[in-house]
Amino acid sequence: MDRVVAVGAHCDDIAIGAGGTLLTLCLARPGLRVDALVLSGGGGEREQEERAALAAFCPDADLRLTVLKLPDGRMPAHWEEAKTAVEELRGRTEPDLVLAPRTEDAHQDHRGLAGLMSTAFRDHLVLGYEIVKWDGDLGRMAAYQPLSPEIAERKVRLLQEHYPSQRHRPWYDREAFLGLARIRGIESHTRYAEAFAVAKLTLNLGE
Repeated sequence: MDRVVAVGAHCDDIAIGAGGTLLTLCLARPGLRVDALVLSGGGGEREQEERAALAAFCPDADLRLTVLKLPDGRMPAHWEEAKTAVEELRGRTEPDLVLAPRTEDAHQDHRGLAGLMSTAFRDHLVLGYEIVKWDGDLGRMAAYQPLSPEIAERKVRLLQEHYPSQRHRPWYDREAFLGLARIRGIESHTRYAEAFAVAKLTLNLGE
């Protein structure tokens, strides 16, 4: 694996949904290219948080991050801009793996971005990450990335360290992040894990 794409509707989405997986990948593969796109939060405190956080979640990686300024909660109304950004991202990379929101996510921004990924990245493995929230939209997952206890703890520490603007949220705490990782770990017969939805998977069992 040489290239990964990671996208989020908001700053912190990628880190919450797939931060442990990114840590695992980047520590195992120094120099891995990570093309990241975030649709909102550009030009302010949130972008600064995101740049510092993803640099920490992608150690020794060739990280290329773009943060746009689409308004939070209004992605469906800015579909054309979002689609253009995703298509431009597709035009500059040929990834081995795509990390994106899952299509069943209850948040309209997450769900809208997820819908764009399957049209732009048609021949790629797209893993849909989950984000715990009050909507209660967690579901049955199809793919799991085990996280070592050290990686799970590191993920939680980095989330708390790099996103001070989110600390006031009642769900943004160690128990929520580590608790979900423990549940997904139980489901995958390991201590901790991140879980992903998979809409389509092509196998080649003859090679």
